[in-house]
Amino acid sequence: MVAYLLAAVLLVLFAIGAARDLRRLSNAVLLGLAVAATAAGLLGELDRLPPGTARGVADALPVAALLAASAVAVLLLGNGVLMVRRAGGSPVHLLPLLAGSAGLALIGVLWAAARVDSRPLHAAAAAALLVAGYLAFLLLCCLGYSALYGRIPPPRQVDFVVALGAGLDDDDRVPPLLAARLDRALGLRADQERNGPPAPVLVVSGGKGTGEQLSEAEAMARYAADRGVPAAAVLREDRSRNTAENLRFSDRLMRQHRPDYRCTVVTSNFHVLRTAVEARRAGVPGQVVGAPTAGVLWPGAVLRELGALLLCYPRTNAGAVLLLAVLGATAGWRP
Repeated sequence: MVAYLLAAVLLVLFAIGAARDLRRLSNAVLLGLAVAATAAGLLGELDRLPPGTARGVADALPVAALLAASAVAVLLLGNGVLMVRRAGGSPVHLLPLLAGSAGLALIGVLWAAARVDSRPLHAAAAAALLVAGYLAFLLLCCLGYSALYGRIPPPRQVDFVVALGAGLDDDDRVPPLLAARLDRALGLRADQERNGPPAPVLVVSGGKGTGEQLSEAEAMARYAADRGVPAAAVLREDRSRNTAENLRFSDRLMRQHRPDYRCTVVTSNFHVLRTAVEARRAGVPGQVVGAPTAGVLWPGAVLRELGALLLCYPRTNAGAVLLLAVLGATAGWRP
């Protein structure tokens, strides 16, 4: 009963936070905590089952968790190997390899701790398990809330549609990932134009990356022009180097043309939650929508997004990781 009451309180707090602003990371955490409290309540119901059934379910849960963790780690390793062979060893492509290796290493440490009577090993295993659980919980929170947020229809009437850059290919052309963002942005612009003019202005946002001969904004503007968008209906933001700058510089540009503007920001679907968080922090008055992404890119991209979201709140997350590590080590050291 206590767990269900806690879940209800957390859901109320989630509803209040979502009503205030859908773009808060705390919404994802509150929703995740509500789901966790509900799951704890359901586990408490095992006491009502026949003793043999309750014990069987209780014994099966850790095994299922171990198998699921092992499967995820192996899949991450496989994706990492595939991406490195296909696209080279960039940091994003190496993330699945590192995460999969870390997962298997953690499983190995836990297995050893269960068989070896060693206080240092038990302390290390408990600390690593709590920290890994914290990171996995945040990842699931972000994935779940991002999927929920991504289903919210964009506003029907806005002044601007902002397409965020994503790097150019070797000949400075728009690659498929960026083309998907632009196609979604152009589709939103066309939908509003059909429902009643005027069409929103397209803002293309992206500076010049390392080795690029022209800015992402310029390449994106050419892409839009090739698809019939008038030059007068496109604004270029060509100084930004990351998502935060994309949004901050685009905000300044839009306010120069319309101080009380409303906009929709378009990015890749794996990037929606972090972009929404950054948009709120930058004071951008608009929601974020996602464009489709090839499934093979998801593992590395999602892991990068988690790392970037953790860095949005460095003190909170560093404190939580340190506290959990100390608690785990202390508990594991005890006889």
